[in-house]
Amino acid sequence: MNGTMNKPINPTPTTSANPLPSTGPDRHIPFMAYLGAQRESVGDGQAVIVLDLRPELLNNHGGGHGGVMMTLLDSAMANAALSKIHFNREVVTIDMHIAFMRPSSGRLVAKGRATGGGKSVCFCEAEIVDASGQVMAKAMGTFRYRQPHGAGDLAPVAGLPLDPNAGLTADPAAAAVTGQGAQPAASETRS
Repeated sequence: MNGTMNKPINPTPTTSANPLPSTGPDRHIPFMAYLGAQRESVGDGQAVIVLDLRPELLNNHGGGHGGVMMTLLDSAMANAALSKIHFNREVVTIDMHIAFMRPSSGRLVAKGRATGGGKSVCFCEAEIVDASGQVMAKAMGTFRYRQPHGAGDLAPVAGLPLDPNAGLTADPAAAAVTGQGAQPAASETRS
């Protein structure tokens, strides 16, 4: 597979003068940055996304939350679809089917591949394996290609920090007492 190895999907900028790309292989996706997902490789219609599960990404049974699993599968398939067209356009997910095989833990590796399609849509499949290679979940998805939305770079949204972790507290002791993960700091609370 050609492409970028062990590269954060969304590098966090250091200043507001450093705009975040909204298109191309280095595009910024705030939610993926928040999760801590990394793109291990991408190219030739294939992509590998990795994530080390941490306590705030678990469900009430102690396994990886289904939403996190779905996000990894979606990202792996979207990157595979984009690499098929050399990141010249964008994709949006129009359909996705998931099968959860077993509870997940530890390091998760989502492997996506483009399996077909044409000029306007791409069909993909993906799976998540754990460190032992056991399959945790599988997905199939359909992605619609579209032209970039035109902005070129994401401008800061008024009142929101560029750093996706700014204003969040991640005090494990506080989280254990309240039963909640990272929360907005009192000065950052929005209505």
